[in-house]
Amino acid sequence: MTHDHDLVLRPTPEQTEAALNPPPGRNGGDLVVETLTGLGATTVFGLPGQHALGMFDALRRSDLAYIGLRVENNAGFAADAYGRITGEAAPLLLSTGPGALTSLAALQEAAAASAPVLAISSQIPSTGLGGGRHGYLHELPDQQASFRGVVKSVHTVRTQSQIPSAIAEAWESALTAPHGPVWVEIPQDVLLAETALPVVTAVDAAPHDLPPRPELTAVAADLLANAARPVIIAGGGVVRSDASGKLKQLAERLNAPVVTTFGGKGAFPWNHPLSLQSWLEDRHTTDFLEDADVLLVVGSGLGELSSNYYTFKPRGRVVQIEADLGKLESNHPALGIHADARLALSALLETITENRQDATAADRVRTVLDLVRERIDAQELTLEQRVLAAVREALPDRSASFWDMTILAYWAWSAFDAKRPNTMHSAQGAGGLGYAFPAAIGGAVADPTHPVLAVSGDGGALYSIAELATARQHNLDVTWLIVDDGGYGILREYMTDAFGQSTATELTRPDYVALAESFGVPGVRTTADTLADDLAKALATPGPSVVVLPALLRMFAPTHLD
Repeated sequence: MTHDHDLVLRPTPEQTEAALNPPPGRNGGDLVVETLTGLGATTVFGLPGQHALGMFDALRRSDLAYIGLRVENNAGFAADAYGRITGEAAPLLLSTGPGALTSLAALQEAAAASAPVLAISSQIPSTGLGGGRHGYLHELPDQQASFRGVVKSVHTVRTQSQIPSAIAEAWESALTAPHGPVWVEIPQDVLLAETALPVVTAVDAAPHDLPPRPELTAVAADLLANAARPVIIAGGGVVRSDASGKLKQLAERLNAPVVTTFGGKGAFPWNHPLSLQSWLEDRHTTDFLEDADVLLVVGSGLGELSSNYYTFKPRGRVVQIEADLGKLESNHPALGIHADARLALSALLETITENRQDATAADRVRTVLDLVRERIDAQELTLEQRVLAAVREALPDRSASFWDMTILAYWAWSAFDAKRPNTMHSAQGAGGLGYAFPAAIGGAVADPTHPVLAVSGDGGALYSIAELATARQHNLDVTWLIVDDGGYGILREYMTDAFGQSTATELTRPDYVALAESFGVPGVRTTADTLADDLAKALATPGPSVVVLPALLRMFAPTHLD
C-alpha cells in the first residue's frame, strides 16, 4: 500500500544537473532570494546594512524587484500595505540591531491589522549568538526577544542549509489565518559565506485552512435563523478573507442590518438598505447593536474602537467568528467560532437556506442613520464634511487610500464610503504616526494600474517626508494629501478637552510645497473650495505629487463620555 507521505517528487534530469553543478559565486544571500523566488515572491522592500550585505548583493543576481525606502519603519509600512493589497507575504529585508529595531512600530501595525509581512533580518556573526557581550557592531543580547511579543513567529538560522526551510516555515506562518508579520534572522557570516548547496527551486509552503467546527456553525445558524432582531458587525477579517460577497448574501438572507468596523471598511455596500455604515463611535449605533437579540460578529475582536470605547454592552446572544484565537471572546461572552471568516460564512449559508422575513429592518436602519446625521449636523462641522466629500469625489472608486492618524482619518473611519473592499487602509490597528505615505508607496507597487492616495496631517507627514525620494526614484503614482494645521491636531483637541489647554502639540513646519518640489515632486497648495479639483488633477497625473491643505479641522463630539 502506498501512503501519501511515501510519495517523493523525483527531479528531472535538468534539475539533477543543476543541483550537481550549481553556478559559482553564490553565497547564503542567494539561498534567501532563491527561496523567496521559489515561494512566489516577486517584490521585496527594505534597507541595506553592513551585516545584511550578503542578501542585498544576491538581489542583483535574482529577478526580484527591490523597493528601497529611506527608513526601516517606512519600509515596514510599505511591506504591510503590499501584503494587505495582494494577500501575499511581503518580504522585508533589514539589517541587524538599530535597523531591525526601527521596524518594530511597522510590524506592530501589521500584527494589529493582520497584514502578512515576512521580515528577514541579518544578525551578528554566529559565533556571537547566545547572549554574551562580544562587542560586535549592532549587537543585542537576544535580538529576536525584541520581536517575539510583536510578530506571529520567530525563526533563527544558524547554518546555510536551514535557510530555505526557515523562510518557508515563516512564509506559511505569515499566510495562515490570521495573517500577520513573522521574523527570520540570519547571521552575517552565514549570509556572506560561499555556498555549494544546490539552487533552491520551487518551495512548498501552503498556508493551512482554518475551517469552522460544524457543530458550532449548526448552533449559530439556528440562533440566527430564529432571531427576531439579528444584526451583524463586520470586521477586518471579512476583508482579509475576501468574504464580502458571502457577507452580503447572508445579511440579505437574514434581513440583518450590518455595521462595518473601521478595519472592515468596504466589507458591505455603504448605501445598501441594510447598511448601518461605520458609525461605531455613536451612541445611536451602540444602542441599536445592544438591542439585537442575536449579534453576529465576523472578523472582529470588538476592541476599543469597535465597541465605542468599551461602552457597548450586548444584551442578546453573541456569535463571534474570529481567526485570531486570542481575540475570541476576549471582550464579551459568545458562541465563539475559531475560523476563517469566508469558510464560516459559507458554512452558515449552507445551513440557512430560507430567507428571513422582516419588513422593518431597512426602516430601523434609516432611523439610526437619520439620528446620527442629526447629531453631526447639530455640531456645525461643515468644513470637515466638505473636505471629506471632496476627497471622495476626487478619488477613483478602484483606487486605494491610506490614512495616517489624523483628524480627517478619524472622520473617514466613520463617514467615508470606501466603495470597494480592500481599498481603504489606515494605521488604526496599532495607532502609530507616519503610516500613510510609505504605505501608499507599497500600495502603488502592489497595484500600479490605479493611482493611490495617502492622507496625513503635518505631524504624521514629518515622520515619512524622506520617502518623497523613494516615490520619485521609482516614479510611483502616489498623491499625498497633507492637511496642515500646524501641530498634532487630534492631541491638541484631546488635551484642550481634558485640561483646558494643550502642551507640546504645536509644530514649526516647513513649506511642504517647496519641500516636495525640492525632491522633484510637483506640489500645490489648495483650499477646501478647490480641493476636489486639485486632488483629482494630481491623481490623474502620472507619478508622485503633493497637495497641501492648510486647515484646522475639528472632531465630532464623542458619545462614550456621556
